[in-house]
Amino acid sequence: MVAGVLAAQLASYVIWTSQVRDSRLAQLDELSSNVAFSVASTMQFFRSLPREYRHIVLDQLRNMGGSRFFVSVNEKRLDVADIGDGPEKTLVVDTFRRVLTEQLNIDEVLVEFSRPETLRVFNNEVLLKDLPPRWGQHSLMMEPLSPPILVAQLELEPGTWLYLATILPIADVFERTWLSGERLLAALMVLLTVLGLSLLGIRSMTRPLSRLSRAARQLGDDLDAPPLRETGPREVVSTAVAFNRMQRRIREQVEERERLFSAISHDLKTPITRLRLRAEMLDDPGQRERFCASLDELDVLVKGALASVKGLDLQEQVVMVELDTLLEDLAAELRLHGGEVVIEGAAVPIAAKPLALKRCLANLLENALFYGQCAEVRLEDGPDRLVVTIRDQGPGIPEAQRERVFSPFVRLEPSRSRHTGGSGLGLGIARHIVRAHGGDIVLANAPGGGLLVTLTLPRQANVTDLQ
Repeated sequence: MVAGVLAAQLASYVIWTSQVRDSRLAQLDELSSNVAFSVASTMQFFRSLPREYRHIVLDQLRNMGGSRFFVSVNEKRLDVADIGDGPEKTLVVDTFRRVLTEQLNIDEVLVEFSRPETLRVFNNEVLLKDLPPRWGQHSLMMEPLSPPILVAQLELEPGTWLYLATILPIADVFERTWLSGERLLAALMVLLTVLGLSLLGIRSMTRPLSRLSRAARQLGDDLDAPPLRETGPREVVSTAVAFNRMQRRIREQVEERERLFSAISHDLKTPITRLRLRAEMLDDPGQRERFCASLDELDVLVKGALASVKGLDLQEQVVMVELDTLLEDLAAELRLHGGEVVIEGAAVPIAAKPLALKRCLANLLENALFYGQCAEVRLEDGPDRLVVTIRDQGPGIPEAQRERVFSPFVRLEPSRSRHTGGSGLGLGIARHIVRAHGGDIVLANAPGGGLLVTLTLPRQANVTDLQ
């Protein structure tokens, strides 16, 4: 936007400068033409006078206070410190030569410009500023302005040069300043005004988008968040209405899912219990064992599905969690069941939902102990993120299957027996919890064997983002 405003100002300034230059040249052409005709008339007058009367007329003009011109008759052409260049000077010189050629039939005329303080007016090279005021200073000097003085010299006869000096009442006729202080200040004021108004307009339009972005980030964590305010431009209002409608529908679907799984779990408990009682009364021990194993597997699937539904709902407050202490508590519980957990490193507290994070770590540690007999946990804390790596001594996971194991009810061990693992929900729940905190879980095979689970939690995810 700054570049656009500057380009627009530059273009307008170029156009304005061109128009001013054209107007100035037209004004200068008319003024120089009028002065040239006056100079031609003065020269005709002096050419018509006898030689012995010329100095008398000059003395009378000086005693009367001069005229529009300072006129003198010299024995030679005086040297003039010529100033100025460019189209302005060319225009004036061409106009003078054209008029004098037409009026006096003179081809050889010298037209120059000089500053008042360096102008010489007589054979003895007397400066203009040294003359009495009545002799020409009043007509050729305009203090405090210092317009250039036009000097025309032509030879009346051999050894006699007519000298005429007059001013062009345009002080800056040869000045071509592109950026004066006033113009630069005006351009800066315009730029600041446009940017200020644009900033206000952009902020008024993007503020609803910022609210929409925050609401979208919070949607996965808290479906019960207040609806988005439906204000702002028309498109933003339409988006906010659609977002609020989507949030209501998702909340209704989640509630319906919870009711469905709760009803299924409740309704299946009774027939499972009846079947278990009848299985216990079977006479054949082998049949009884196989029947009870199938019922146990069915019970595990039902409880796992219900736990999955509840585990994906992180409806708890965010607090500062000491992750190393949480891991020590989990390790102590797992050691009671024969698990070996080794923890290295430490970390400062991090903002998280404690129960959800505990369940995530518990799922990962239980998987490591089940498939690898031991778990090596390492904490790497940093200013931007906290990294937790869990390594086991198991067989690892093929690269093609590493994303698939995060899907619900997916287990690489195909028997689905209650003696060989759970229902395949632990990794999916763990990744969902970590991503809800702004992090992620990545699986890889360790170089020395076993599975390496890398859990990353960003520290910039503050309490407001999680809530």
